[in-house]
Amino acid sequence: MGDEGGKGAAATDVPDVSPGAGFQVFVDMANLHNKLKLLNYDDEYVVKWRMKPISRIHFAVPTNAGDQLHAFIALSAWLFQKGGVKFDKPSEDDDQSVLLANIIAQFKKLGHDVAVSANKLRAGSGESIVYILNRLADDALKKNSFTWRSPEKPDELPDTDDAGGRDDDNEIDVNKIDEEMFNKDNDPDEYEEDETILNMEALTKLGLKSNSVGAAAMSEPEIRPELIMESTTDATEWKLEVERILPQLKVTFKAENKDWRARQEQRLTYKTQIASSLKDAEQMLTRFHTDIAKSLEKITTREQYINSQLNDHVHEFHQQQDTLALAKQQYRQCSTGITEKSQQLAQISAELQRIKEEMEETGQNVTDGGPLVKIKKAIEELNRDIVRVDVRIAVLEHTLMQSKVREKEEANDEKADFLLNEPDFD
Repeated sequence: MGDEGGKGAAATDVPDVSPGAGFQVFVDMANLHNKLKLLNYDDEYVVKWRMKPISRIHFAVPTNAGDQLHAFIALSAWLFQKGGVKFDKPSEDDDQSVLLANIIAQFKKLGHDVAVSANKLRAGSGESIVYILNRLADDALKKNSFTWRSPEKPDELPDTDDAGGRDDDNEIDVNKIDEEMFNKDNDPDEYEEDETILNMEALTKLGLKSNSVGAAAMSEPEIRPELIMESTTDATEWKLEVERILPQLKVTFKAENKDWRARQEQRLTYKTQIASSLKDAEQMLTRFHTDIAKSLEKITTREQYINSQLNDHVHEFHQQQDTLALAKQQYRQCSTGITEKSQQLAQISAELQRIKEEMEETGQNVTDGGPLVKIKKAIEELNRDIVRVDVRIAVLEHTLMQSKVREKEEANDEKADFLLNEPDFD
C-alpha cells in the first residue's frame, strides 16, 4: 500500500506542461512584432515619438530592466492611443509606479483579465509584458478595422512540356546531328552495322508469297532467292514520287540561345561596344577617384581640427552624462523607496483606523448605562432568591428539630416503660 501511495504521489508531481512551453514567449513576441509592423509602428512610433525600435525578442529576454520598462510604458501608451483610449505620452519625469498602475487599470477597463501587480511589471520583460502588449495590439487592429484576408493561391502556369515535345519532333537539333556524325566517324564498326543487311530467310518467305502459284508445286529446297532480287518498280514513277515528296523533306534549324554560333556575332558586337565605352568610363572613374580622395583628405583634416577644438567640451559632456545617469539611478532608487514607504503608510493607516474603531466601541460601552441597570436587576433577583432559600432553610431546620424532639420523646417513653415493666428479682 505504501509503494502504491508513493507511486501515485510521484505521478502527481509531474507537471502537465509541454516541453516547448518555455519558448512560447518568443513566439508571442514574434507575433507582437508582426502586429506592430501592421500598425505602421516604424513611422508613427519610432519616428514621431523618437523611440528606439524593438527587436523580435526585446521583451522575451531580460537585458536592461530600466530601458525595457521605459519601452514597455511608451509602447503601451502608443497602443492605447491607437486603440482609441486617451493616454498621455509618458516622460522621464513621471513616476513609473503610477504609470504602471494606470496601465493595469486601463487594461482592465478594456475587458481584459490580468492577475499581475505593478511590482512584477517593473522587470520590463516576461510573459506578462508580452501578453499585455499583444492584447493592446489586437485592440488597436480592431479599432483600425484591420481584417485578415483569405490566402490567395497563385495562378499555375500552363504545362508546356507536351507542346515543346511536339515542336522538337518537327525540328532537327544541329548539335545532335554533329554528335551523331562524330560518333559514326569515330566508330566504323557501328557505322557498318547500320548499313542494309539482306535477310535471306525473310526474302525466301517473301518469294513464297509473291510466287504462290508457281511455287506451290515446288518443294522448299528448290526455291532460289535470286528470283526476288529483281526490282519491278518503274523508274519514271519512282522519279515522279521523289519530286512530289522532295519539298516536304526540308530540314528546319531552330535558333537556340544555348548554341554558341547564334551568339557569336552578338558577342563580338558587345565586345566592341564595351571596348569603346571603357575608355570614356575609365577616364571619368579616374577623375572621380581623384576628387573623392581629395575630399576625403579635406574631411579627415577638418575632422581632426574639430576634434581638437571640441575635446574639452566632449569630455565635459561625458561627465554630464555620467552625472545624469547617476541622478537617474538615485531617482529610481528613491522611487522604489517611496513605493515601499507608501505601502507601509497604507498598512499603518489601516491599523490606526482599526484602533480608532475599537476605541470608539469601548467608549460607547463605558458611557452606556444599560449594563449597570442589568447588574442591579440581577442583584435584586439574587436577593430575592436568597430570601426564598433562607425561608426554605428555616422550614427545614424547624422540621428537623420537631423530628428530633419526637424521637427523643419516644425514646424516653420506651425507657420509662422498660423501667416500669422490669421484674424485681429481690
